Amino acid sequence: MSEQADVELFVKAGSDGQTIGNCPFCQRLFMVLWLKGVTFNVTTVDMKKKPDSLKNIAPGVQPPFLLFQGDVRTDTNKIEEFLEEILCPPKYPKLAAKNPESNTAGLDVFAKFSAYIKNPNPGLNQTLEKGLLKALRILNLYLNTPLPDEVDENSAEDETVSHRKFLDGDELTLADCNLLPKLHIVQVVCETYRGFKIPAEFTGIHRYLTNAYKREEFVSTCPAKAEIELAYGQVAKCLK
Repeated sequence: MSEQADVELFVKAGSDGQTIGNCPFCQRLFMVLWLKGVTFNVTTVDMKKKPDSLKNIAPGVQPPFLLFQGDVRTDTNKIEEFLEEILCPPKYPKLAAKNPESNTAGLDVFAKFSAYIKNPNPGLNQTLEKGLLKALRILNLYLNTPLPDEVDENSAEDETVSHRKFLDGDELTLADCNLLPKLHIVQVVCETYRGFKIPAEFTGIHRYLTNAYKREEFVSTCPAKAEIELAYGQVAKCLK
C-alpha cells in the first residue's frame, strides 16, 4: 500500500464503558494491528448502550469489527487474513508463523479451561482440572521442543530444550496473537476462582508468559485484571 490506510478497530468496552473490556478476540486484532506498525484508531464499544452511529456502521454486529478505508469487516479470522494480505512487505512485516504447528499449539487449552471454570459440581472438578493440565502439558512440550531452525545440524551436541521466546521463534506472530490473550485469561481466572496456578514445572509456558509480559504489544492491549475477573464473576461456578 503506497498511501496510509484509514483503519479503525472497534473493541468491547469494560465496565466503565470506556476502557478495554475482556475479549480475547478484540485483543487478538489489537495486537495484530500494533505489530503491523500501521497507524490506527481504537474505539471501545459499550455493549449496554451502543451509540446510534455504530448501529449504522455495523448493525447487529458484536465487537471486534474493523473499519478499513470505509469498508466494514466483521469476522475475526477473515479480518486477520485480510490484514496479513493487505498490510504486507516491504512496508509492513509478515506475521504468519513459519511452522504450521505453532498455529495449533495450545488449541485445546481454552476449551478445557472453560469446562473446568464453568463446572459447579465438586465431584467433576478433579477430572476437569486434569483435562486442563493435560492441555497445558501438551502446550508446554511444544514450547520446550526446539523448532527446526533451532537445531544446528553441524553441531555435535543436540539442542534438547528450546529457549525461544514465543510459539514460533523470538518474535510474536499471528499464532501468539491468538493464544496469548486466552492464556492470560486462563491464568487470571483460574487463580482467582479456583486457587489454581499453572504448575512451576511447566517451564515452557512460564518462559512464554514472562517474555509476553515484556512486550508492549501484549501488555498494553490486555484488559485490566479486574475486568477479566468481573467478566467471569457469573461464569465461574462456585463448587458446592
